[in-house]
Amino acid sequence: MTGNVVVCGTGFGRVYLRALERAEPSLRLAGVLARGSARSVACAERSGVPLYTDPDDLPPEVDLAVVAVYAGVNGGAGTELAQRLMGRGIHVLQEGPVHQDELTAALRTARRAGVMYQVSTHYVEVEPVRRFIAVTRALADKQPLLHLDATCGLQVFYHLFDILRLALGGLRPWSFAESVPSAGGFATLVGEVHGVPVTLRVQNQLHLRDPDNHAHLLHRISVGASGGNLTLLNTHGPLIWSPRPHFPEQGQAGSRLDESPGEHLDYPSASPLGPAEAPSYRSIVGELWPAAAGRALAGLHRAARDGADPLPIGQPQLAVAGAWRDASRRLGPPESLDGPAPRPLSVKEVEVP
Repeated sequence: MTGNVVVCGTGFGRVYLRALERAEPSLRLAGVLARGSARSVACAERSGVPLYTDPDDLPPEVDLAVVAVYAGVNGGAGTELAQRLMGRGIHVLQEGPVHQDELTAALRTARRAGVMYQVSTHYVEVEPVRRFIAVTRALADKQPLLHLDATCGLQVFYHLFDILRLALGGLRPWSFAESVPSAGGFATLVGEVHGVPVTLRVQNQLHLRDPDNHAHLLHRISVGASGGNLTLLNTHGPLIWSPRPHFPEQGQAGSRLDESPGEHLDYPSASPLGPAEAPSYRSIVGELWPAAAGRALAGLHRAARDGADPLPIGQPQLAVAGAWRDASRRLGPPESLDGPAPRPLSVKEVEVP
């Protein structure tokens, strides 16, 4: 069954347009739905598909839609658009964040309409994050997880909870203490998620005119067990394993530390799992993100083709939305920024001879 896809919105929607250029043969771009800006016109022309400005104008062969439009929690009408499309019998993949109440209503609409509805948290499909999740689950099978520390920008705080859900094997039960502000616009939340103590540092700031930018980083996550620590240095890698430092008691009486017994003393103190260097941001938005978007869209297509029930599939996303809501309440309102755009530095500008 070929899925005829319409992409709604040409902000992040451009990632899906790029994904559909290389999608599996069962997915075909059928159009762009947007307000008709110059950017939307250019996107539709470059993709060689019609531009629609009203959902009622979509042709009947459209059966899948990506809604890359802000939901109500960010002041947009993305969820209303998703429900309108589902009312026409179109399966919908909506970009998060989506408020728990909006999500509940959308899932009910999907069941009534007999269509599939899923929320994409995007980063869980990005390859280095997928690797982090898989290695964390393998580590948890060997030793109990003792702690997790994560730092992120506010823009991707919602998405962090889906990463934690998959890495830790669930979110419930969760609890968070009141946040503690710190320097540089960061706030710290201490709590517990699925039995693992967590410390979350969030850059609780948003730029008034450019809310999608001005994060100091996306995600940095470190999880520890008794045998060592696994760190995702950046959302896009590298992923680093660091065995726990430990000098056996048998070596304390020796004259040289490097002659202490213990096979683990010969392990590298840090080793990359996967590529040792992260890709450039041009490669991220041109290759890594479209590959992730394509996986998410293919997952919606499979679920729609199989006639899956959207309600049980949506339960994990209800947990993500609930944990994010509770943590955000503890975090408090963000600080408003209104400064100039930052100047990112290259590694050559900071390296020391």
